[in-house]
Amino acid sequence: MAIPTPIPSRVFSGFGTITPKTPFTCIAIKFSSTSTPFPFEFSPNKLQLRPLLNTTRNFCAVATGVQEVLPTPLTSTSPPPSMVDGATRLYISYTCPYAQRVWITRNCKGLQDKIQLVPIDLKHRPSWYKDKVYPPNKVPALEHKNEVRGESLDLIKYIDSHFEGPSLSPSSGPAKEFAEELLSYTDTFYKTVVSSFKGDDVTEACTAFDYIETVLSKYDDGPFFLGQFSLVDIAYAPFIERFQLFLMDVKNYDIGFGRPTLAAWMEAMNNIDGYKITRSNPKELVESYKRRFLANI
Repeated sequence: MAIPTPIPSRVFSGFGTITPKTPFTCIAIKFSSTSTPFPFEFSPNKLQLRPLLNTTRNFCAVATGVQEVLPTPLTSTSPPPSMVDGATRLYISYTCPYAQRVWITRNCKGLQDKIQLVPIDLKHRPSWYKDKVYPPNKVPALEHKNEVRGESLDLIKYIDSHFEGPSLSPSSGPAKEFAEELLSYTDTFYKTVVSSFKGDDVTEACTAFDYIETVLSKYDDGPFFLGQFSLVDIAYAPFIERFQLFLMDVKNYDIGFGRPTLAAWMEAMNNIDGYKITRSNPKELVESYKRRFLANI
C-alpha cells in the first residue's frame, strides 16, 4: 500500500474516553501458553477487544514492570550529570512528542534500569546541554557508549536493535517494508493535520485520519498498525494523543467518530503501560497547542 504525499508518576487520561458512536467488531490477540511475552512470535486469533486489552496490558507489564519515580527536569541552574561514568542516558522533555516516542520505546523494552532519564526544561535549558552533550540543543538525545545521537525515529530504531528486551519491529518481509513506509509518512501526517488547526475547515485533517483508518485495517490480527504492537504505534501515539485532544476542544471534532479501527487503536494504546506513564496532562497539552497554533488569530 503506497503512502500518499499530500500523543513523581504522571498518569493522565491520554486520549480520553473513546466512545465510538457506531457499532464495530474488534480484533484481538491471544497468546498460547508457550508464546513469548511480546509480538512477532505468536499465532493470533480473532477475539473480542476486551480480551485483547487484557493481553496487551499483561505483555507490556512483562517489559515495563519497573515502577519509576520520574526525576525533576533540569534547568539553567542545574549542574550537568557526570560525563565520565559511562552511563546510558536519554535526554528528554516530558512535554515533547518526539522525545515521548523514545521514552515509550525505552519503557516497552523494559530498560528503565538500563537507560537513565534526564529530563530537560526546554524553556530554561542548561547551557551545558548544548556545549557538552548535544550541540543541536534539542531533545531527544541518547548518550550511549560515549556517543550522543539524536532524531526520534532514528533513536527508537537504535534502542530496539541495540538493547535487550522484546523486539518492537518485524525482522523482514512485507510487514517490515510497510512499517518503514508508515514511519516515513509521520512527518506528512503531522503537517497535514496541523494545516487544519486554523480556520473552520478540517478537510485536510479528515483526509489524514481517514488514511490512518485505512492503514490500521491492513492487518486483522490485532488493533495496531501491523496487527501487533510495534515502533509504528509508538511513532504515531504522541501526535494522535495531542490531535485528538486539541481537535475535540477547539473544533468539536472527534477523530474516532466514524473510524472504529482508529477508536479501537486509541483504546488499545491506552492499555500500554510503557505509554501511559509518558502522557501529559490533557489540559496542559491543549493549552500548549492553543498558544502555539492559535495565538495570532
